[in-house]
Amino acid sequence: MIYGYARVSTTEQETTLQLDALRRSGVETIPQDKRSSVGQRPKLMETLEPGDMVKVYKIDRLARSLMDLLSILDRIQKVGASFQSLTEPVDTSTSAGRMMTHMLGAFAEFERGIIRERSIAGQTAAMMRGIHCGRPRSVAPEDEKEIVRLWQSNQYTMDSLAAIFNVHPSSVKRSIYRVLKPGHSSLR
Repeated sequence: MIYGYARVSTTEQETTLQLDALRRSGVETIPQDKRSSVGQRPKLMETLEPGDMVKVYKIDRLARSLMDLLSILDRIQKVGASFQSLTEPVDTSTSAGRMMTHMLGAFAEFERGIIRERSIAGQTAAMMRGIHCGRPRSVAPEDEKEIVRLWQSNQYTMDSLAAIFNVHPSSVKRSIYRVLKPGHSSLR
């Protein structure tokens, strides 16, 4: 049996490119994930039998680190199955193919590290310029002042304020803590 595996990191992304390429290469079954590769692989790993093949569009669709890749490839090999990447010259049935797999995995991990470093540097620079990174606050500044005023009257609970302002109680808590407990751990 020839299995494919397609993965994207978020639900907003699409696996169409990967699925089309895998189908053109003769893949019969293609489990797919729309989540970060951190964590468990699909049940595919449990269904492999000797002689099966696992194909992916790119190695980084299967694993996020060299250690992860080597672990997955070891599991595939122990079952007696093989692995192929459609865009990289990888054939795990040969010594040269296994060496190439290790090299490509190391380069993919290096590339992810560089991208991560650049992203963090960009976010840091933006924050130093006063730009807010992340989701916008769910409570407007004028509502936040009113929440704090009502809270200090001792007539309202956080849950009742959440209902009044139509927000989650944790948003009310953060609004209050920003004024009354600015160094609190829930604000980090």
